[in-house]
Amino acid sequence: MGSDGEWIMAHQVPLEKTWRGRTKLCKMATMAIAECLEGVACEEWGNLPLLLCVAEKERPGRFDGLDDLLFLEIQEELGTRFAPESAIITHGRVSVAIALAQARKLIADGNHPLVLIAAADSLLTWPTLRVYERERRLLTLRNSNGFMAGEGAGALLVGQPTGQGELHCSGVGFAIEKAHIDSGEPLRADGLSEAIKKALAEAGCALHDLDYRITDISGEHYYFKEAALALSRVLRQRKEEFDLWHPAESIGEMGVAAGVAALAVARAAGYKAYAPGPGVLAHLANDAGQRAAVVLNFRGT
Repeated sequence: MGSDGEWIMAHQVPLEKTWRGRTKLCKMATMAIAECLEGVACEEWGNLPLLLCVAEKERPGRFDGLDDLLFLEIQEELGTRFAPESAIITHGRVSVAIALAQARKLIADGNHPLVLIAAADSLLTWPTLRVYERERRLLTLRNSNGFMAGEGAGALLVGQPTGQGELHCSGVGFAIEKAHIDSGEPLRADGLSEAIKKALAEAGCALHDLDYRITDISGEHYYFKEAALALSRVLRQRKEEFDLWHPAESIGEMGVAAGVAALAVARAAGYKAYAPGPGVLAHLANDAGQRAAVVLNFRGT
């Protein structure tokens, strides 16, 4: 319940028991990982590097033990040990893009044909909600400029292209936005524009070559404005339609897990043929100012 006496609406993951804190993150993560690895023999799991994405260190109400204990608890829950090249990535919503870049290096080295990326997060604790409510960032009856808090976990298995029916990552770009949400400086979307340009350059295409956008935006005006400004600065050829998808409208603000959700939705949209086209721009942002962009292309059957 908020300070105004009204209930705070949220997206909660129901589990068989009322686990909380890091234990719930572990349970959600292991469920997602087990489903993701259904096609991989259990004896092969130990050869997979796990890139575990968690909340940034500055996040209000961040659980203790995310930098060390959560990884060990996930291994114990799954009954396995992941490859020594595994790592923990602590950059919030841009973590999945960072994990993609690291996975590409691991795969290119030739020792790991497959890399597992996982993310788990929850904003549904009072230490977290209290700060966001005080800063008027939660969606309430009295505040439309906010997000609906959520929680969740997801996992991605990435590797070298093996055929059709796959979502290919062809470019990744990163940058820093000085005018982040808490800075008070005028927003020009310099960081997001730079990240998009870097991803497009690596992919060897222009923004108008892509068919739609997907992002971690969860309702705050700042991030919608940033996306619009970046589009106006990077798009050089008029498009009749260039949709902006934001899965948070269905699942809430999931923190670090939003990146996995965006890529999973893009893959499902391509595989089930309801996407506007094969080319996708995914862009991610965290409150500290880090920006990431990923160019994706679905190669159908």
